[in-house]
Amino acid sequence: MSAPVVVAVAVGSPADLAGVVPGDRILTINDRVPRDVIEYQLLVDEPLVALALDSGGLQREVEVEKPTGSPLGVEVDSALFDRVRTCDNHCEFCFIYQLPPGLRRSLYVKDDDYRLSFLYGNFTTLTRFTEADLERVVTEGLSPLYVSIHATDPGKRTEMLRNRRGATSLRWLRALLDHGITVHGQVVVCPGLNDGPWLEDTLAGVADQFPELASLCVVPLGVSRHTDEPRMRAHTVDEAVSVVDTVESWQERFKAAVGRRLVYAADEYYLLSDRPFPPAEAYEGVEMTEDGIGMARAFEKEFAGTATGRERPSGFFQSVDGAPALGFRAPRTGCGVNLAGESDAGGEATAVRLSGVRPSRSAPVAVLTGELGAPILEPLVATTGRPDVRVVPVENRFFGGNVGVTGLLVGEDLTRVLDDQPEGHRYLLPDVCLSNGRFLDGTLPEDLPRLVEVVATDGRALRDALVEVGVDR
Repeated sequence: MSAPVVVAVAVGSPADLAGVVPGDRILTINDRVPRDVIEYQLLVDEPLVALALDSGGLQREVEVEKPTGSPLGVEVDSALFDRVRTCDNHCEFCFIYQLPPGLRRSLYVKDDDYRLSFLYGNFTTLTRFTEADLERVVTEGLSPLYVSIHATDPGKRTEMLRNRRGATSLRWLRALLDHGITVHGQVVVCPGLNDGPWLEDTLAGVADQFPELASLCVVPLGVSRHTDEPRMRAHTVDEAVSVVDTVESWQERFKAAVGRRLVYAADEYYLLSDRPFPPAEAYEGVEMTEDGIGMARAFEKEFAGTATGRERPSGFFQSVDGAPALGFRAPRTGCGVNLAGESDAGGEATAVRLSGVRPSRSAPVAVLTGELGAPILEPLVATTGRPDVRVVPVENRFFGGNVGVTGLLVGEDLTRVLDDQPEGHRYLLPDVCLSNGRFLDGTLPEDLPRLVEVVATDGRALRDALVEVGVDR
């Protein structure tokens, strides 16, 4: 077990006043060694917090006094201080197996840890879940959790996970629901494997066994050019249409049986099917945009100013890249810098400074996005009435295959596209493609051939960046 390292201390916080500094390693809290940031948060929620610290080999003890429930003011370097519970499934569709070689080691971590499910929204198959895990989840109220179902038939689920425990591990899902834990489910549809009649069987199984699920997201298989699994391929248009038809049919059945739609198809299916997205109210307030459910409609409402911005999505692989989980952060001691050179405490848009002249605020604007994002953004951008604003879709050659989501854009592909774009324009880059300030290929925004503004990935932030009238300085 490694001790958590302090990476930030909020100025004026109780920890700051007690002398805690970035770089300190936290050995114990109130004489206990925390296993993860969840236990850490519980331990520091006391009015008197005794910290045993290691500062470059020099051990010291610090007592922090604060009102009960007030933040300590410390941000640590990782979510788990003990070992990540790795996945022992061998799914053909696992995206970790489809990564190219040579990336940073953290990206190849394949987890099946319920704690990362709670902290980051990672999906767990529950094949490594135990009675002790259930006790902790229930006792500490670790809710919601996110569970990969893929199939409810025991034999088919075993085939998909390539793990014999796949046949029985959904008993833990039943136990979680019985104890009142909110659970969102997911079905990754692999053409020829669990679609068609098998998808019908899975939805029937959910209706029979797990109708208390908060939602069930049906998402398409992502296939990169690096896969070596011969059965894995992208959907055809007809297959995408069939999935949408199946989901919408079952939505009506669920509404009749449990009073809500419960199951939803990812936006990508509607794009592949060339069908309009369901109206925003059809998603019934389900917050699963991170899984591609209702993202387009949510973005439209934010862009139109009829909805507030969502919590900004984090970069892909956030949980293994050391980024703190939402709700477990201390305020950063520094702020971003916007194009005008001013403090940007809100963090809505940050400019990455490069050599050369900063573009005029009245310069033409290009919105960089993945290929799947372009058909969603183009009609929205058109509503601004600005002919000098364009959407620039970036083909993902780094991953290849059918990978077209913005969150998987990398510096290599952005560089290729930006090389052909004119200088002196403003280039808006959504922050979802960055994890701890880096692209997945290890490059940085400042490595790009054009200056870019990193903008929060929500409609409100994009609208503000487009309609903003700045004064050049």
